[in-house]
Amino acid sequence: MKVTKAVILAAGLGTRVLPASKSVPKEMINIVDKPAMQYLVEEAAASGITDVLIITNRGKGVIEDHFDRAPELEAALSGDPGKKDLYECVKNISGLAEVFFVRQKETKGVADALLHARAFTGDEPFAVFYGDDVIMGDDPAIGQLCRAYEKYGKPVAGVQEVERESIGKYCSLDVSPLDGDRVFNVHRIIEKPREDEIMSLFAILGRYILTPDIYEMIERTPVNPRGHEVYFTDTLSAAAGEGGLICVNFEGTRYDMGNKLGIMQANVETALRHPEIGGDFAEYLKGLAKTL
Repeated sequence: MKVTKAVILAAGLGTRVLPASKSVPKEMINIVDKPAMQYLVEEAAASGITDVLIITNRGKGVIEDHFDRAPELEAALSGDPGKKDLYECVKNISGLAEVFFVRQKETKGVADALLHARAFTGDEPFAVFYGDDVIMGDDPAIGQLCRAYEKYGKPVAGVQEVERESIGKYCSLDVSPLDGDRVFNVHRIIEKPREDEIMSLFAILGRYILTPDIYEMIERTPVNPRGHEVYFTDTLSAAAGEGGLICVNFEGTRYDMGNKLGIMQANVETALRHPEIGGDFAEYLKGLAKTL
């Protein structure tokens, strides 16, 4: 079954990038000339996804505005022959996908947020994006997961290897090869592992393909004593233990937009590839590097 629906989780508080995220959602922080959220919806659309649900909370109405039409702005741009490209760029944002919104009333983690998507996804498989994980590459990351789901018929987690000193911030997976060096069976997952709990350096980085039975599994998952809430990784680990989860070591560069360094890396590397400013920016960086 083709994956045509996606859920983007964007209800986090953005505390790691304060004070910028006090009034601007971290998902709307720019990467050069587009907000991070637009990159996610573009990735979904490029992978054949037609319907997107964005789960937000209070104070994030600007996300909804961004994916709506802007008649006054479009009229102003369309009347200027020199701004035709800008007009098309602005107008096309609202046509990337059918975008819907629902609010998570309290910030209670990924598992609780996902339960708000139940009516939207129905009995279909669906993609999940973390709103602060932007992944760039020639082959959309979620599209790579979709192909694995279509081939094996199991839920899929998107993973990459991280540095050993960093894995305690993520999760660690116990895996075995399924298809080459890119697709693996998942046997167990530990959230924020201690040094003696690390099973591999593969960590889940903000992308999943899930099936409708995930909701009942979330409801059966006990509260984790470490975080005093249901950890979604505990739900996934239970699924893995029953042979119901695979992972894809996806190709692409991941930027953590909930992290100040990640935001700067995303902007610098994207600016270098940008068709309008890439060359000039590269020259600027070369000059700046001489002063360091």
